[in-house]
Amino acid sequence: MFSRHSRMLGVVYALADAALTLASFWIAHAARARLHNLRPLYPVYFYLWIIPVAIILWLVTGWVTGAYRAVQDRALRRSVLDPLKVAVVAPVLLFAFISIFKVEFISRALLLLYAACDFLLMMIFRAAACRARLSASIAGFRNFLVIGWTNETIEIAKIIELSEPNGMRLAGFALDRARAPEGALPQTGLRRLYPVYEMRDLPGLLRRHVIDEVIFAVGQEDLARLDEAFLICEQEGVRARLSLSFFPHALSRVSFDRLRGTPLLTFSPTPEDEYLMLLKRAADFTMAAALLIVLSPLFAALAVLIKLTSRGPVFYRQTRCGLGGRKFTLYKFRSMREGADLKREELAALNESDGPVFKMKNDPRRTPAGRLMRRLSLDELPQLLNILKGDMSFVGPRPPLPEEVEHYERWQRRRLRMSPGLTCLWALEGRSQLNFNRWMELDLEYIDHWSPLLDWKILLKTIPVVLLGRGAF
Repeated sequence: MFSRHSRMLGVVYALADAALTLASFWIAHAARARLHNLRPLYPVYFYLWIIPVAIILWLVTGWVTGAYRAVQDRALRRSVLDPLKVAVVAPVLLFAFISIFKVEFISRALLLLYAACDFLLMMIFRAAACRARLSASIAGFRNFLVIGWTNETIEIAKIIELSEPNGMRLAGFALDRARAPEGALPQTGLRRLYPVYEMRDLPGLLRRHVIDEVIFAVGQEDLARLDEAFLICEQEGVRARLSLSFFPHALSRVSFDRLRGTPLLTFSPTPEDEYLMLLKRAADFTMAAALLIVLSPLFAALAVLIKLTSRGPVFYRQTRCGLGGRKFTLYKFRSMREGADLKREELAALNESDGPVFKMKNDPRRTPAGRLMRRLSLDELPQLLNILKGDMSFVGPRPPLPEEVEHYERWQRRRLRMSPGLTCLWALEGRSQLNFNRWMELDLEYIDHWSPLLDWKILLKTIPVVLLGRGAF
């Protein structure tokens, strides 16, 4: 199944879940009304305001947990797991919402019935979608002709065969026998034997057979000879697709866009979903603003502690590299004596890190208050201001010093393509105790697998790590 069809299926599932959430409320209210041994139930119009709140919570939870991404309606396991995630997380959020706003008249039994009913309906809908092959109805039944004589040709054919339940059919192959090596295109590993046509017969082939799409799986050196074939497909109104396996983009996500009228093929080695990244930024801003207000007494207490225990300013400012290598001023509570930066070269021989960073467990430059703050990561709290400004995020690779970046190997520089953060995967594996290469690998692993759900997992797992001071120098 093509990714755009998967996205369309995700939208259908989201709309269906919204409708099922609405239906579940009426069913749950009717069922709760029949339980006469419980306290009296208010009329249904008392609860109408819950419906939009619940729909928003259910859909946001489904989106964050990935229930509407990479949807395959043939995956029966996800037919249970996706609704279960939503049915567990969303009601907890709804109960929290009700508790915060002290809405005492709402029947808890009604909400439990609501969650159970919605889970059952969502699971039944997904099972029915699997049985009815909903994805085939969305994508339509399509016949594909694969043009090429490379290893990629057979691999694409296998994928099309696997996607037959989604409405995809392989009509055959076409190749240029003058270019193809002798014995090219052995159809081993395929379920059946498909006809192999000559490239020069493409115009008649498209007229005689029902071909909806043509996939070109050829080598880079053959692209220049395909002008006429692409033109024939365009004139016949047949969709043409080009396999890009010859490009070195093992980690990149490929997308197509236009700059005004100029078509551009885009290779993105970092997360490219702009809507999810906007959601990440909105969550960062909201949480940072709230924490700055809530923690303001702690800020004041730490400022007094720093002033009473050592000479110098309360805050320490340092130039760091952010997104794309952009330099910004990072804020921290000062945990070292004045002039500590000037003494770094004197301590270089005692560096306990194996990379271009400086780490020292018993750094003599630290103040007594600084040791406590570093142990609990309290010195990092002013970076909430950096998050508020947009220089940083809560989760992301740590912002390096410019002189550290100068010593990066090429593969390590990709970590600069994600907004730096307070915590990331390295914080869960050992923080300062990690060797430099493993630190870099974890940052790239985070970039390659980023999702809002991963951010929340990292944040929640970081809390006990910070409170216990594990791996902190």
